[in-house]
Amino acid sequence: MIPNFIVITLTAIIPMLMSFIYYHPKVFGNVWMKAAQVTEEQLKKSNTVVIFIAALILSFFIAFSLFQFTVHQTDYYSLLANEPGFGEEGSAIMTQIAAFMETYGGSFRTFKHGALHGGLIGVFFALPVLMINGLFEAKGFKYGIINGGYWIITLALMGGAVCQWG
Repeated sequence: MIPNFIVITLTAIIPMLMSFIYYHPKVFGNVWMKAAQVTEEQLKKSNTVVIFIAALILSFFIAFSLFQFTVHQTDYYSLLANEPGFGEEGSAIMTQIAAFMETYGGSFRTFKHGALHGGLIGVFFALPVLMINGLFEAKGFKYGIINGGYWIITLALMGGAVCQWG
């Protein structure tokens, strides 16, 4: 099962849009800067073009991997990928896959379902990773919660998009 790369690419923009909103000074921007121990002057000195290009590329990787986590039909393909005749048009295994996909190909392919999985990945993977890094970097609990909240929301939106339209 091949994802729609146009949707994956557009989904990669979600973290950029979310960061403009979430880290705006009137939302969590000022609190984040204090927790991250960063000043506006330091942020202004950074190369924003390089940062945003790198972030967009990394966000594409996240969107692509979320397709695997939110679209359960990919698991069916991975279970059968080593079977004789896989990938050969008209083979017995490809006929079986086609029949399965005709019956179940649309199951759980909703924004709501993808957002659930994306949010769970945020809570059970991104948040712990960020909290651990923040603790070892002596940034404190608030730093991890602020960044974790961003990723929970962002991954939920990204998961929803790739599951519904990917």
